[in-house]
Amino acid sequence: MLSSVVQAELKPISDSEMEQITGQAMMAVDIDGTPEHRYTRVTMGLDAEIQTNIDTVALGDTGDGADVLVSQLSLGHISTDATQVQLNGQTYAVNDIVPFEASNPYFELAEENGDIVGFRMGFGQARGTLSGDFESFSGNLGIKLEDSSGNVSDAQLYDASGNATNTRASYIGLNDAATDCTAGVQCAPLTNLKTLDIGADNGDGTVSPTEDFFISFQKAPVSWSSNATGGTAVDAAAGVYLNIPTSMQMDLTTLQNGISRARTEYIDRGVGLF
Repeated sequence: MLSSVVQAELKPISDSEMEQITGQAMMAVDIDGTPEHRYTRVTMGLDAEIQTNIDTVALGDTGDGADVLVSQLSLGHISTDATQVQLNGQTYAVNDIVPFEASNPYFELAEENGDIVGFRMGFGQARGTLSGDFESFSGNLGIKLEDSSGNVSDAQLYDASGNATNTRASYIGLNDAATDCTAGVQCAPLTNLKTLDIGADNGDGTVSPTEDFFISFQKAPVSWSSNATGGTAVDAAAGVYLNIPTSMQMDLTTLQNGISRARTEYIDRGVGLF
């Protein structure tokens, strides 16, 4: 015979007992900043493995151009070599999907004096390949270039006229007075970079997940906080801003010859994705 009366009592536990308990909320809300400049972030405790293809992405189109314009955008790819060690340190059989790995997706609002001036969405951690033909790019593309003397520095983005810029760029090259994108000197079209490796370089061909892969939209300049420990803030101009932290370093010859695209389709449609 079961009793219909249940007796229970809540008791506190010690700090040492709490240290043995782990867990993750399905959703967390964080508020930071000041009343004048406040940031509200909603983070979801999710993990995802993605392989997706999108024909065209056009963001911030004003009729005379777009902040971000990319065709045949893909996250993740398809293995073509069972012996190749992928970015995550694993090997995959031919025709297996090598996923883009993402965890803790979030969206964040930036307010200035009570007015929403910016919105961004990204992942707490991300790792994998991003492929596409970037015709126009606004934001940060974390690529390092080696000059003819072996010196390594951050690459610079340039617009169609060869001016250094982080808005509506279509070229990438050395941050050097001698760089002339219109003449192809120390510079190459962004479309040369068919596939980008997203992550933090481990020095052995693999990468660790990056913490600052995001896209944001601002009606005024916004300084977004970096998720990386000790990371500096990311200053985004008005419009669309795409922050792509890559693990890639290359010399000028490799840049100008181009990075081939990873396979992202199972059927050869003759559009360079097979």
